Amino acid sequence: MSARFERLLHGLIGLDAESVGQVVIERAVRQRIAALSCGDEDTYWLKVQGSASEQQALVEAVVVPETWFFRYPESFVALVSLARERCVQLAGARPLRILSLPCSTGEEPYSIAMALLDAGVPGDGFRIDAMDISEVNLQRAERALYGRNSFRGDDLSFRDRHFSETPEGFELRTEVRRKVRLLAGNLLAPGLLAGEAPYDFVFCRNLLIYFDRPTQHAVASVLQRLMRNDGAMFIGPAEASLFSQIGMQALSIPLAFVFRRQAARPVQSPAPSLQVPAKPAPRTAPLPRSAARVPAAVIRTPPAAPAPAAVVADSALEEIAALANAGRSDEARAACERYLAAHGPDAQVFYWLGLLSDVAGRRSEAQAYYRKTLYLAPTHAEALAHLSALLAAGGDLAGAKRLQQRAGRGVSRDER
Repeated sequence: MSARFERLLHGLIGLDAESVGQVVIERAVRQRIAALSCGDEDTYWLKVQGSASEQQALVEAVVVPETWFFRYPESFVALVSLARERCVQLAGARPLRILSLPCSTGEEPYSIAMALLDAGVPGDGFRIDAMDISEVNLQRAERALYGRNSFRGDDLSFRDRHFSETPEGFELRTEVRRKVRLLAGNLLAPGLLAGEAPYDFVFCRNLLIYFDRPTQHAVASVLQRLMRNDGAMFIGPAEASLFSQIGMQALSIPLAFVFRRQAARPVQSPAPSLQVPAKPAPRTAPLPRSAARVPAAVIRTPPAAPAPAAVVADSALEEIAALANAGRSDEARAACERYLAAHGPDAQVFYWLGLLSDVAGRRSEAQAYYRKTLYLAPTHAEALAHLSALLAAGGDLAGAKRLQQRAGRGVSRDER
């Protein structure tokens, strides 16, 4: 398959071909050749060069959404806390402004809306803009009808509150849907959202990992422009290092992956403690009462006081989380090695090592650590998701699908 399609996609959406694997792009091109009955690659190349609609169709064939409601659940607990503080500061002067991009098929922005509504934030107290480059994804988000794969975990009480079951699937109720404005857009487009006021909270997770370094920095600059100076940005775990390098500061909220500009005064907020699949750590502070209706996968009764050895282990795990969240990868890796030497194999430590290897671009090493995680905790949700993405990028689509099916069968609270 010619490299010209890789260059085209890089120009259109900033895609780094290595991040998804050449086989993914080849499959997308073959699909479009078959759909148009072009016959061969050269004929299709002439077609796609001169057709904006076909360029969009090729993008659609490459962009395959993989998301679910309340993914990275700790981030929604953090959002609730930060949003309540911001509402107090605003005192009703204006609604909170929240941006989710890429919003894929809508699970993330609708999760934001459900979390805030369940936490008691009034419906007129916030507004969510959700953007994606894929018109197909936006159509599905507008329809707001979801199958079982969009609901993962063993507590789905939010589905009972906010969805109606139909023969075709679970349909989101109107009061949640109307809180989200769906927009088509490309992060690389000049002047993106230039007419909009900056946002209090920006969600952009697991996007920059598909770009080369120059494109990452360009997109990060756009995201900073879209965010208020005192706003907060929620990113993916593998993107923490980049945002630390460009002058952002991680808030001390383990597993939330939320950053602010370093010049902004850090907001003191209740933070859920690191959740370890095999040995849950006690929370350092109670969750606000208003967050009590966020899915129980992230709200747990604190365990009994641990023995002294467990306290030491929990402290070491919290240190690893803090270092990794702050983008201090080398120090976090060293802390992981010290933990394993002192306490033996641990699923969550292997998971952190997998993330750190991902950040460093060592994909085979990352896969090995994710597999170790899953050996100890077979339904570790994030390890399943990250390993699935790596397998797909390497061309092992069957292996990736098997992991996605495992993830879709649900994850227990302890394994969360």
